[in-house]
Amino acid sequence: MEKKKKSKKAESNGRLKVTYIRSVIGFDKRQAKILEALGLTKLNTTKIFPNNDCIKGSLFKVKHLVKVEEID
Repeated sequence: MEKKKKSKKAESNGRLKVTYIRSVIGFDKRQAKILEALGLTKLNTTKIFPNNDCIKGSLFKVKHLVKVEEID
């Protein structure tokens, strides 16, 4: 009996609108580096990212500093 692998389809349907709302002062420096890597350098800046696991993992680390909305 052969097992069929479920195709693990990446959730790339849709996008995430991310707004940087809280300063990293007083938080771990690694969180500041994550925001810098995402391109969020100034407060109240907004960027749109694809809805995939890599982005969601990064946003999970800084969820207290950003506001995330799903669009499309």
